Amino acid sequence: MNKKKFKIVLHSPDIPGNTGSIGRTCVALDIELILIKPIAFDISEKAVRRAGLDYWKFINLRVYENWEDFLTQEKPENMIFLSKLAKKNYFEADYAENCYLIFGSETKGLPDDLHKKYSERFFSMPMFSENVRSLNLSNAATAVAYECLRQLN
Repeated sequence: MNKKKFKIVLHSPDIPGNTGSIGRTCVALDIELILIKPIAFDISEKAVRRAGLDYWKFINLRVYENWEDFLTQEKPENMIFLSKLAKKNYFEADYAENCYLIFGSETKGLPDDLHKKYSERFFSMPMFSENVRSLNLSNAATAVAYECLRQLN
């Protein structure tokens, strides 16, 4: 299997354990993790080491001050947004090398202005039970990352 590159982006993450688990997936796949502020927790080396994230030093990590800073610096061409509000299934996304898999915060999701501006680039994961409001962010990000990897290879 050839190693294809893509990136995971977390917009305003709230829960350190989810970001840590997603970081572990990024290390396993040798892909970059991008965090867009505000971040609701401390990501300093000392803080994450205390949380037992001994692999954090291996994460290829970039942090941006806001969405505009991310767009200016990264100049992303293929963005795939994941949201439970999307109508299209994430299996239908056009995964391509160097794409950005973009996830919102655990409590607020992605901002409304992104939903409006990029509505055709939004995808969701199927959920068939009315008893579940959402999937865990780290589980969802890992599932989508491996689907992206599968389609790229």
